[in-house]
Amino acid sequence: MKTIKLIFTLIYCLTLVGCSSKKSQTLTILQFNIWQEGTVIKNGYNAVIDEIINSNADLIALSEVRNYNNTNLNERIVASLKEKGYTFYSEKSEDSGILSKYPILEQTQIFPLKNDHGSITKAIINVNGTEIAFYSGHLDYLNCALYLPRGYHGSTWKKLEEPITNIKEIEKVNLQSQRDDAINNFIKDAKNEIKKGRIVIYGGDNNEPSHLDWTTATKDLYDHNGVVMPWNVSIEIEKNGFVDTYRKVYPNPVTHPGFTYPANNEAINIEKLAWSPDADDRDRIDFIYYYPDARIQLNTSKVFGPKGDISKNKRVLEKTKDVFLEPLAIWPTDHKGVISEFTLFLN
Repeated sequence: MKTIKLIFTLIYCLTLVGCSSKKSQTLTILQFNIWQEGTVIKNGYNAVIDEIINSNADLIALSEVRNYNNTNLNERIVASLKEKGYTFYSEKSEDSGILSKYPILEQTQIFPLKNDHGSITKAIINVNGTEIAFYSGHLDYLNCALYLPRGYHGSTWKKLEEPITNIKEIEKVNLQSQRDDAINNFIKDAKNEIKKGRIVIYGGDNNEPSHLDWTTATKDLYDHNGVVMPWNVSIEIEKNGFVDTYRKVYPNPVTHPGFTYPANNEAINIEKLAWSPDADDRDRIDFIYYYPDARIQLNTSKVFGPKGDISKNKRVLEKTKDVFLEPLAIWPTDHKGVISEFTLFLN
């Protein structure tokens, strides 16, 4: 009996030594809509650069990359960061972009931009010997059905005679967008990357809320008008095994709504921020998702941006329990981002 106990004790000790010697590092992911390349806000581009540094992110999913005047925004950002002493890698993209502190092995658009109906870009990134398939999404902004229960049209943003609260009607409009097409492309492509043994992470402005936020507990909040909505994009992502980082850390949408849009931006007139001025359209439409893998462990997730929002054409300060990484000074966008920290166990 003593011999058996000794053997088990030895195995246990060896296991502890193996775990303690396993190499790991922090991996910080940022999802960041930069509002037309930071051009809407005065000195917005410089603020984008400053906030990228402020985030201390390793991999960044950018939305609203426009390459105005036939320029290469990704190249310009890399150069601006280098001037400040930070090395990043990036390749030219359209609408959805990727920045990385680690070498990009290859990059492709798995849902190319067409007629401004959204896009998804993928990069294979080598993080100290571990390959990550990192996706950046900026999904179709039209047929934005989150406005219907709030009494506004989802493409023209004109006020309706009354709110639309019938789930089938909301679903019909929602599926007229190309958000479902884009996310289906992502899921199909991501499954192939998982089979290849790569870690998969997605960051995107989905222009669609989460079913984890439109629940029985929130049906009478934020002008949901009683609607409990099974939003298609988040349902499909979850159904295929992906995890919403913010909701994983903070599962209660009442105490931690995690609103990312519309963000209060003191640098611009409120008319530019309120698309449905008579409604409370605060929502969480910016996300980071990951596929569970023994090599990554989610540690924290935060809202990246100002605590204030826009509701019913007024600037309001959140009194929730959400956790923020607040801006340094000028905030360059009408969105808030999401920043999530992982531990990456290296090969």
